[in-house]
Amino acid sequence: MRRRKQKTEREPTIALINIVFLMLVFFLVAGTVARPLDPALNLVHTADLEGAAPADALVINADGSMSVRGEAIDAPEAFLEALGAEAMTLARIVPDRDLPAAKLVEIGRALRAAGAEKVMIVTERGLE
Repeated sequence: MRRRKQKTEREPTIALINIVFLMLVFFLVAGTVARPLDPALNLVHTADLEGAAPADALVINADGSMSVRGEAIDAPEAFLEALGAEAMTLARIVPDRDLPAAKLVEIGRALRAAGAEKVMIVTERGLE
């Protein structure tokens, strides 16, 4: 007599598809949808403008070197000393795109520890 092969149970793929579908519906309902821009609005075209950091900002290059108003500094605290009370209220940072996030967080924490009330990261924003 030959032994009968045991039937292997299939994974319940229908249940998985149902769960994914329900998650999709949930995120569509729960997510916020941005309002479209007014069709009569004409956005400014800035392709020909040269980007420049604000004069009172701490510029951080990809290698971690820092400068204020074109002069190199070696510590974030020197940035606050260079600008005085102006930077204590709001410290602006202009990081390079390739700067590691850990280094950016480290510099932000150093500025807060040195007395800056707010630390703002200046970035570019594109609407295409």
